[in-house]
Amino acid sequence: MELVNVLLVPAIMGERLSEDKLQQIIAIGGSKIKLNDASALVAAEHRGDFTSKEKLDALLAEAEVVYGQRLPPNLITRAPKLKWIQLMSAGVDHHLDGRPGYHGWLSYPGFRDELLQSSVIMTNASANVNAASLAELGVTMMLMFAKQALVSFQQKQQKRWEKFPSTALRSKTVAIVGLGTIGREVARICKGIGMRVMATRRSTKRAGRARYVDVMLPREQLPCLLSESDFVVLTLPLTPETRGLIGEKELRTMKATAYLIEICRGEIIDEAALIRALDEHWIAGAGLEAFATEPLPPDSRLWELPNLIIYPHCGGGVEDYEMGINKVFCKNLSRYLSGKKLLHVVDKKKGY
Repeated sequence: MELVNVLLVPAIMGERLSEDKLQQIIAIGGSKIKLNDASALVAAEHRGDFTSKEKLDALLAEAEVVYGQRLPPNLITRAPKLKWIQLMSAGVDHHLDGRPGYHGWLSYPGFRDELLQSSVIMTNASANVNAASLAELGVTMMLMFAKQALVSFQQKQQKRWEKFPSTALRSKTVAIVGLGTIGREVARICKGIGMRVMATRRSTKRAGRARYVDVMLPREQLPCLLSESDFVVLTLPLTPETRGLIGEKELRTMKATAYLIEICRGEIIDEAALIRALDEHWIAGAGLEAFATEPLPPDSRLWELPNLIIYPHCGGGVEDYEMGINKVFCKNLSRYLSGKKLLHVVDKKKGY
């Protein structure tokens, strides 16, 4: 039996997987795989060091499976035997766009076109790994606004004791835009609090209900959802279709007392329009976990807005995130070796 060549490329948190994670893969693959670690070679090329290009080319020429986060330049061309790419992130937008991601990685310009024209399967890590953490962050920001936490922090810094009003989330309406894995977890928590939950997702064709969701609307009824809600939580993937989804028109549709919470991708919001909305109080406030440019530049107006919570794109962090991702890959590797359908396959055209 011919061995399956599995090539490791740089991981999310560093250039190389730790020894315990490598042993997990070896335990699954056993004598059926040949494991090669090209992490250092790929990282070098991304730094502009091509002194080991021939060595990396030789590894890529035999690679059938690539696992990691930072992909080698011109991967599809250099790896003619490649059948499957397993990424370590749930979002794949930075890879398909060839733009720097929040850990500084990117694929390369033209990767999306090469991938679409090839038969290579791409799988992601699934949002299941950090869905609970991100959902908790979204609800935390909602609670911070409801309980006036920003005012409390400010008064503490000023050593000022003044009572201020707050409110409860119970009976408030939350709108979840993008009812995927993370959105469903937000809905579950909010329903448990006693909130009225509305949601929309791409596949919904008519108004109805869903688990933990009182009102499910098709995406065409987004204005209705925005206008009725006290909190709007964005949990959808970044695609050409969703880029700039929330702009001036949508922000003006929201209540003046409403809050916008984003725990997905910054580019889904028109940042300039949001700055105006917060400055001119079209809405009451916003909480952002990701941004169009990261790190957020020191001269960004967003830093100065008193009604904005800034979280530096680390809300999905859980204890040993990479261990969870590695388990996803090991499960998929077992399926691949058995000829079964892979889990978490990315629709290359849709972008998620």
